[in-house]
Amino acid sequence: MTDSSQQQTQQQTTRRLINLVHQLVLELHPHLRGSIKVTLESHLDRDLGFDSLGRAELLLRVDREFRVHLPESLIAEAETPADLLQALLDTAQEEIDSLPQVAFEAVEASDMELPSTANTLSEVMQAHVEHHGERKHLCLWQTTDSADCLSYAELHQAACKVAAGLLQSGLESGQRVAIMLPTEADFFKAFLGVVYAGGVAVPIYPPIRRSQVEEHLRRQAGILRNAQATMLITAREIRHVATLLYGLSRYLRQVSTVDELSAGNSVSPLQLEATDPVLIQYTSGSTGDPKGVVLTHANLLANIRAMGQMLRVSSSDVFVSWLPLYHDMGLIGAWFGSMYFAVPVLIMSPLTFLADPSRWLWAIHHYRATLTAAPNFAYELCLKNIRDEDIQGLDLSSLRMMLNGAEPVSPNTISRFGERFQPFGLATSAIMPVYGLAENSVGLAFPPRPRAPIIDHIDRDQLAQNGRAVPVDAAHPNRLEFVACGQPLLGHEVKILDDSGRELPDRYQGRLVFKGPSATAGYFRNPQKTRELIDGEWLDSGDLAYIVDGDIYITGRIKDIIIRAGRNIYPHELEELIGGIDGVRKGCVAVFPSSDQRTGSERLIVLAETRLTEQQQLDQLKQRIIDESSALLDMPPDDVVLAPPRSVPKTSSGKIRRSSARVIYETGVIGQRGRALWWQLTRLGVLGLRQHAMRGLRIVANHLYALYWWLLLLLLSIPTWLTVMLLPGHGLRQALIHRAARLFLKLAGHRLTVEQETEIAQQGVMLVANHASYLDGLVLSAAVPGQLSFVAKHELKHQWIAGLFLKRIGTIFVRRWDTSGSIKDTADILQAAEKGERIISFPEGTLTRMPGLLGFHLGAFTVAAQLAIPLQTLTIRGTRSILRCGQWFPHRGNITIHIGKVLIADGEDFDAALRLRDLARGEILQHCHEPDLAHERIIFEENSSA
Repeated sequence: MTDSSQQQTQQQTTRRLINLVHQLVLELHPHLRGSIKVTLESHLDRDLGFDSLGRAELLLRVDREFRVHLPESLIAEAETPADLLQALLDTAQEEIDSLPQVAFEAVEASDMELPSTANTLSEVMQAHVEHHGERKHLCLWQTTDSADCLSYAELHQAACKVAAGLLQSGLESGQRVAIMLPTEADFFKAFLGVVYAGGVAVPIYPPIRRSQVEEHLRRQAGILRNAQATMLITAREIRHVATLLYGLSRYLRQVSTVDELSAGNSVSPLQLEATDPVLIQYTSGSTGDPKGVVLTHANLLANIRAMGQMLRVSSSDVFVSWLPLYHDMGLIGAWFGSMYFAVPVLIMSPLTFLADPSRWLWAIHHYRATLTAAPNFAYELCLKNIRDEDIQGLDLSSLRMMLNGAEPVSPNTISRFGERFQPFGLATSAIMPVYGLAENSVGLAFPPRPRAPIIDHIDRDQLAQNGRAVPVDAAHPNRLEFVACGQPLLGHEVKILDDSGRELPDRYQGRLVFKGPSATAGYFRNPQKTRELIDGEWLDSGDLAYIVDGDIYITGRIKDIIIRAGRNIYPHELEELIGGIDGVRKGCVAVFPSSDQRTGSERLIVLAETRLTEQQQLDQLKQRIIDESSALLDMPPDDVVLAPPRSVPKTSSGKIRRSSARVIYETGVIGQRGRALWWQLTRLGVLGLRQHAMRGLRIVANHLYALYWWLLLLLLSIPTWLTVMLLPGHGLRQALIHRAARLFLKLAGHRLTVEQETEIAQQGVMLVANHASYLDGLVLSAAVPGQLSFVAKHELKHQWIAGLFLKRIGTIFVRRWDTSGSIKDTADILQAAEKGERIISFPEGTLTRMPGLLGFHLGAFTVAAQLAIPLQTLTIRGTRSILRCGQWFPHRGNITIHIGKVLIADGEDFDAALRLRDLARGEILQHCHEPDLAHERIIFEENSSA
């Protein structure tokens, strides 16, 4: 090729590249149309507003336009279009179709014994090394056609060397070691080496761009100071720059690489305790006030085991992950979970995924993965950037579960992703919206399997004004959609609280709190934030949610954290920074998220007041805000709005009202002519005051209702008790109780609905019911006319008021924990059944505030089998929401009783009783609309079973 033709080709390439960049800028930032000029020297971040996702899409478009595969490192390293042009000129063009596809040798997996007795991560790893050390543990994506794998023994040996280096360097038990490494084998060696040496690992994300390494390290210094990290393990390429941290953190005394630490001999892992801290997980985004979640070995193992049980994970599974290793989902969910269950895991770099999202799906295809996970934005990226021609022949049928979590889950994304990839073998039931947070290790709620995603359509106005999630038709014009994120993991509990701290019934929005063995004991060296997090045994999630049939629906965040591309952004940090820029009115900046209705993702918006009016000055100020924001966050805002004074809404005490600022932005008030801005802001303020007033009225109304409810119960109970004491015969007493119970429910506003498959026999029948609330006995008395004999716990027999009443109406008392006594009690039940009495039993034996059906005791079923009497199920719905266990604040609500069909035991022996129990429990589980807690290991507080 002649010099002139070569020059002409280069000019054509330049024009095509500039046009491509310009087109993408306008797509990402349409507000820049007419004011943006793209040149070879334009800075991708500062001038063109490309964040990491924008850079990834740009690289993907360049690859497709010029039919090449540029290095994925350019996502981080390219600063200008000129850098991309040089990479294009240095790369030989080749047909994309001829490139080698991902091909990995399938990892043979078989079921094996799990380290169920292990108390620490160290013991988990050593158990696997002892039993199958040569088994491949993790494979690291190297190129498009190869992966570097490590067995359990290889990783263990490497970690023992790192541990020796740390101990020789003077690491003491419990000291913190920061790990700032990319997704590579050294990260796993370093982390496990810290664990083996008795240290506490502090993963922090490595610098994305070499040009910003120094700036990045200065921001990470706040985390190092808070953690009091004495050592830092980093990559060889940035080791010399990382020494800057010596002057920024007085606790840091050594910066090393894995190779340097591994130069000596090995050491055996130290003996550790389950209660020892092993990890401090810093919530991403906050550098000014770092929050480090302290997690122990016991926390992590409890979470891993509970998630594995919910997902039914075994060593026959295969996991594919590109998630960052400094993020809890990638570190704990993908790596620790795979380690524990002996699941082979393929680890890809996040840049590999961003450069071409189809690689994630092809890895699943070729590796026959059964498990994978990602935040919502990743699924959107697949929908946006993967073309049909990129995935010809793709097969996703191996996937059992594809988790969507770590940020708000979009119903729109869930639906479109399922439709888009169903033709490629993806089962609808494989798509799994989940909920978790770092303060609970990683996972808190998972849906039961197999189940397709559930999307709830509710009335927007009812939720906004009354906090009620009222269902509406899917075609309703004023609907909101939320995804069911599952039920609490085994051993964990959640509840929804109102503003006064009282638990709310189903379909009421409130603050979600949780507890369980996976929950942190607090933030490291941050007592103020810890006090805000923990109230007694419950932890505050900071999220708004409601519950339906045991499923959690997340509706928003109480805190103003903005989640963007998997990162948390704290508005106050950015507001303070922008407020210090010349031309911006200090204290008059609002940073808030705005939903993108097309993608379901969040956009980062900056609203800043200024007195400047000339367009040139405004353009310069806007560019300065973009530059400063990009320097702090590693990403620019999606939109910067400059407004005149008194545009940013504030409270009477001067605090920024970000939610109101969002309403102003999304309704287009700013920059539009019409009514004066002050008038529109005043109207918004009045609306806000109206909502606060309505909320206050609701609280008062709820308390008045609760007072009325208890007074009504007292006024009806006293004459009923006295009359029962005087009336002769069980029949008359039961008739009185039936009428009194129905009257109470009517006057209290509880509508009672009885669904009846078959009528209840008038005598000689065993009735078994689920136990959801203290109200259950009263409700069954109202629903079932005629004489009844309740089975109640023996402790109630000796209570003066309740005991006299229960004995007077023919209650049968049973001892649950006294074996010899319970044999006699069973005989009493047999005797009553032989007399033809209708016996009502609660086979769960207790109740809990947590939605769900517990395991059944055998007593009632043994009696029914031995006497060959019919058994019917009574399924109670609605009472738990009205009055929960451990709570004495009643709520309004309706009640349904489902009377099941007649069941007859197929024999008289023990096995027949077991079969009858399982059949009856299945009937109740089908109709109660609550989770199955048969294997729940929480020790519930004993409660009345009457």
